[in-house]
Amino acid sequence: MKKSEKTEITVAKIVEAAMAEFGANGYAGGTVNNICKTGINKGLVYHNFAGKDELYLTCFKRSCEELITYVNEHDGTTDFNRYMSVRMDFFHQFPYEAHIFFEVLLNPPPHLSDEIQDALEEFNGLNERICKQTLDMLTLCEGITMEDALSYFHLMQTMLNGYFSSPAFQNVVLKEKVKMHETIIPKLFDFMLYGIAKGEK
Repeated sequence: MKKSEKTEITVAKIVEAAMAEFGANGYAGGTVNNICKTGINKGLVYHNFAGKDELYLTCFKRSCEELITYVNEHDGTTDFNRYMSVRMDFFHQFPYEAHIFFEVLLNPPPHLSDEIQDALEEFNGLNERICKQTLDMLTLCEGITMEDALSYFHLMQTMLNGYFSSPAFQNVVLKEKVKMHETIIPKLFDFMLYGIAKGEK
């Protein structure tokens, strides 16, 4: 076996162990020592990764990539409601990925913010593409541009994430946060598109 192939297998084993560790214990609770307790040599970990931060970011990037692949493979880009349904299926089937993804989305380690934004670029692009597809099928109100509508959606999403990161949810377990977060987003999108009142009687 070539050296490059051995390295690839070693890295895959390390990442699998890191996914389980951070998926169960999060960034704060996850440690390289625990990852090594699965039978992985600590020297090999530090030979392939700079440390805990790089491992965590690798796991987050993998979670994003697997989510996007799952959405594309399960016809999740046809419309917004289908997209959200497929997303929920993914997070239900892959709890480690869900834990890592939503921890970063709602309670990111502050010192990794730049790297996280870079890692989120493709996911954010997917969100924008699906929102734009939905908006393209509608007639926007006079004076409202596509850019206005997308900016409003981004603002509302940021506010929602901030709400779930607030002290109001500090005692809610992450699994329940995920369920609530993914349930509220489609309703929020409907409110944005169609409003919440029929108008004056």
